[in-house]
Amino acid sequence: MTVSAKTEYACIAMIELAARYESGQPARLREIVEAQGIPQPFLVQIMAQLKAAGLVLTSRGAAGGYRLAQAPDRISLADIFQVIEGGGDQTESNLQKPTPATDALCGVWGQICQARTKILEEVTLANLAARVAEQPDEMFYI
Repeated sequence: MTVSAKTEYACIAMIELAARYESGQPARLREIVEAQGIPQPFLVQIMAQLKAAGLVLTSRGAAGGYRLAQAPDRISLADIFQVIEGGGDQTESNLQKPTPATDALCGVWGQICQARTKILEEVTLANLAARVAEQPDEMFYI
């Protein structure tokens, strides 16, 4: 499965906000950039989209920043994907002349999209924040 960098950054930023949710303290853009390594210009665009969709709230001033609009267990990955990528996956053939084989394939593509959507709807920010909290501070990849 290919996920755009923008969608992945949006999910990462939202996981960061989920980790801070219980404290009630908003996160400044700079803090998210530093904690997660997301390019700031990209993050500004992402947060504006998430705010417009009602997934994050902002506050101004010295103690201002971003925070989740709802509890982390009420926001799913599907909510974030919908905002950043828009709706619907392509399940139609790209070929000009459909055939029984392309129809059969499109049926499979549709099943894959349904399974993907189901998983994205089931995984919440609370689930992901808990996974992150269980990880050691430093991870080494072989």
